[in-house]
Amino acid sequence: MPVCFMIMPYGTKPTQAEPGRGPAEIDFNALWDRGYVPTIKALGYEPIRADQDTGAMIASQMLERIYFADLVLADMTIPNGNVYYEVGIRHASQQTGCVLLAADWSKPLFDVAQMRTIRYPLSEGSITEHTAKAFRAAIGDSITMLRDGSSPMHQSIPGYPDKVDPAKATIMRNQLAELADFQTRIRTVRAALPNERMNAAQELIAREGNPPTTYPKAIALVMLLRDVADTAADWTIVLDFVRSLPAKFADQPEMKENRAFAAAQIGNEQQAIGEIETLIELAGPTPERLGLMGGRYKRLAKTAGSDAEKRQALAKAIDCYERGMELDLNAYFCSGNLPRLYRTRARAGDEERAQTTLRLVIAACERARRLNVADEWLRPTLLAAAFDLGEADKADELADQVIDEGQSKWKVASVLGDLEASVAQTKDAEKRARLSAVIERIKAA
Repeated sequence: MPVCFMIMPYGTKPTQAEPGRGPAEIDFNALWDRGYVPTIKALGYEPIRADQDTGAMIASQMLERIYFADLVLADMTIPNGNVYYEVGIRHASQQTGCVLLAADWSKPLFDVAQMRTIRYPLSEGSITEHTAKAFRAAIGDSITMLRDGSSPMHQSIPGYPDKVDPAKATIMRNQLAELADFQTRIRTVRAALPNERMNAAQELIAREGNPPTTYPKAIALVMLLRDVADTAADWTIVLDFVRSLPAKFADQPEMKENRAFAAAQIGNEQQAIGEIETLIELAGPTPERLGLMGGRYKRLAKTAGSDAEKRQALAKAIDCYERGMELDLNAYFCSGNLPRLYRTRARAGDEERAQTTLRLVIAACERARRLNVADEWLRPTLLAAAFDLGEADKADELADQVIDEGQSKWKVASVLGDLEASVAQTKDAEKRARLSAVIERIKAA
């Protein structure tokens, strides 16, 4: 009997699905036993999964199973590193016989999202008989339809693996050399004096062609513009460039994220919120996206025309930041904004929430420091946390570093309003005076 090798997570795993869009966790062992095994057998294959192999599943054995299996099924519902790696091996080693599957609410990572995937219903994660029946009905015929399709490697490279046209290889090497030259020009612009970078970036865009010929060039130019932008006029240039791109580039998730970010920088909060909501709907939530949207609502709360509008915007800002924090406790961008918002809301328990969140922020920042994480927001987050905690000595120490290293490295222009808000929320008069003096020192620098 032909063999079907199953690539999937084992045991019960969290999904990180948004509330109401999917279960919080999935029992993948139950999904295997009640869903996949009956389906695979009905298709005429012997079902095998790595953890049920009789010997130790070392790397060489895993590679053998992936290569020699008549059919490979891969469940991509959650972003599991082993699953993605093993799918890549099968795509590179065999032309056919690899089928991707995922729950209908899941958000696969960017590259895999472009590949044909069988979607199945999965409203709960314990896999009741009703769920298993609907699952089996959704995937059986679809597997038969997709199992003979060519892998992305074989589709993209004619003659792969041993009959590749040498002329095409030469063309690709020339393209890579051209890309290396382009990246050198990008680095040259970044190395220019700060007041010259935006003009240099625009000159580079004019030389490269507008629009750029490839997506890697397009996203590289957008990131360059974003990194050198300073004023509202600069951010308008970023937004106009993204809007000028062809739909095949502009519709990619990272382009939409940058378009929303640029819109936010020029004060178009509603447009930015709409962009981010659409992006989350299409590509799923991330701490960065939820943090960006939380920031837009935070600004709306400051400029609200009525108390009711302010309360609504504040509630939405807190909700976005909380959801972002829950996705990744180490992503301190979201949690770092919450203490001041809790104190502004001032409900019962909000001060305790602020203190708990501050401990999380400090722990995440210290972890990032130990791991030498290259994050431009690490310094300003630590500075804001010192103010939120009312630790004047620590704030004074960090102010020395701001003066030594420069305001731009500490993003003083971006966090100054938050520091002043923290001072206003400090009840102890002596601490409030000392923190105010630290702000004046930072401004004077």
